[in-house]
Amino acid sequence: MKFKKKIVGLILVLSLYAMNSAAQGMPVYDNTNFISLAKSLIESAKQTSQLLQTVKFLKEQKERIEQVNAVVKQLSAVKALYKNNQRLYNLIQDDLRDILNSPHIKPEEVLRISESFEAVINKSLEDLDFVSQILSSDLLKMTDAERAIFLNEKEEESKQMVVEVTLKAKRYKDIIAFRDLQYRINNRETDY
Repeated sequence: MKFKKKIVGLILVLSLYAMNSAAQGMPVYDNTNFISLAKSLIESAKQTSQLLQTVKFLKEQKERIEQVNAVVKQLSAVKALYKNNQRLYNLIQDDLRDILNSPHIKPEEVLRISESFEAVINKSLEDLDFVSQILSSDLLKMTDAERAIFLNEKEEESKQMVVEVTLKAKRYKDIIAFRDLQYRINNRETDY
């Protein structure tokens, strides 16, 4: 009997040992963890899709902002160009009238003075017309950046024209002042 108990005990230990070794090689799945993992993967995919849509939307908005920015730059350049040309026109109108109405300008000088100021006005009008054509049509196929650079160059040219007209007017006014001084000196009354 003792022997039988030992054999039964040995068989029992070996069978438990064999069961343990077989159980270690077989994976055990928990269905609740698997389902929650699948749900989290699906939710993550949805969030990624929404994130990609948000990135696409933000890129589109950035492009629109850049386009609006380019248009605003163009408008400000056109506004400055128009303002410079208006100032140029007013300068020429006022200064030319003052210069030509002076009694110290000789009749043969009137045409030359008028032509020099008229040349500046004509160039200014041609530039405005060209700018208008560029802005209203796609003849030159310019990008917004190229158009903005072009408008800034025209704005600088118009500023230079204003400076040129101001210097011309000052020069003619200096000539008139000098001739007025000469006239006063030559026609002064002497007491002796």
